[in-house]
Amino acid sequence: MPLNTIQKGDCAEIMRSLPKGSVDMIFADPPYNLQLGGELHRPDNSKVDACDDHWDQFSSLKTYDDFTREWLSAARDLLTDDGSIWVIGSYHNIFRLGTILQDLGFWVLNDIVWRKANPMPNFRGRRFTNAHETLIWAAKSEKSKYRFNYDAMKALNEDVQMRSDWFLPLCTGGERLKDDNGEKAHPTQKPEALLYRVLMASTLPGDTVLDPFFGTGTTGAVAKKMKRNWIGIDREDSYIKAATKRIAETKAEIDNDLLQTVSKREEQRIPFGWLIERGLLKPGAVLTDPKHEHTAKVGADGNLITDTADGGQQRGSIHRMGAAAQGAPSCNGWTYWHYRDGKNYQPIDNLRQKLRTELAKRPDTTGTEARTLQ
Repeated sequence: MPLNTIQKGDCAEIMRSLPKGSVDMIFADPPYNLQLGGELHRPDNSKVDACDDHWDQFSSLKTYDDFTREWLSAARDLLTDDGSIWVIGSYHNIFRLGTILQDLGFWVLNDIVWRKANPMPNFRGRRFTNAHETLIWAAKSEKSKYRFNYDAMKALNEDVQMRSDWFLPLCTGGERLKDDNGEKAHPTQKPEALLYRVLMASTLPGDTVLDPFFGTGTTGAVAKKMKRNWIGIDREDSYIKAATKRIAETKAEIDNDLLQTVSKREEQRIPFGWLIERGLLKPGAVLTDPKHEHTAKVGADGNLITDTADGGQQRGSIHRMGAAAQGAPSCNGWTYWHYRDGKNYQPIDNLRQKLRTELAKRPDTTGTEARTLQ
């Protein structure tokens, strides 16, 4: 695998030459096949620098569809069984891309609306301002166990679920690469913030990310910063030159321990009884709810014990007894029950996290604990 390199040539041919099932994620910003009717001018009659390059021109929609089907087919073969692909486009091409994705067996997971904070106005005043682009995120197949870093996305969004509409600015200012003449190095350079979110959502450090339309190397630059492996493909010497220089000057500055948000679903399972076995809680310890309205004693077997109105006792798990205390159908006992820590009360989940940390530091985890880790 030519990791962390730019390959020059036809993207479909190069993808076919790589080992099948060897790439974790693909980000593709293919030609949009813009149907431009003549030059665009601003109200002051200055020309708009629109995308009119030769690589974005196709003789017919059928030619464009054949081109799309060819590279998407090669991309699907290249993905691991649990890999995913992101494809971005405008109203000119995104619907054709979506149809062909589904025809080839990809399983569409989301469409993301990238709402531009600073879109280009519609100078002719004959249509709505085109203020967004669409990304399609798809798994290789319906059976794929694709990667989605839900907790990382939620953390990025101030602990609220990340929505499918992303409000991000265009690539402008110092981030916009220029050629030797001071002109845009690429007409459709994407902002690094967009790629940061894509990579954070669907990859892990060490994963391999491929971009078949590499352009000026935004995918490679962000992947390098986030310590993902990358492969870029492009046909244009000027883009390859700009991308090579850009990535060479990019530093991987993020510490390893800051790169990944541990998913709650993937954390090591800790049975409540382990807290008792290790002396973090003692049998007979009294737990209470946050409002100190209900109490329960810790049993030696990991059950909680409460007194009933008829003078008897009721026993059950932390979750069952938390639900019973509230008259609720279910309860997260880890956050409901609190233990006394000096003068304060803390949720028993603090003890669970403490034990997780201790076990993670042990290189010789064996037996029951090892089986739980798997």
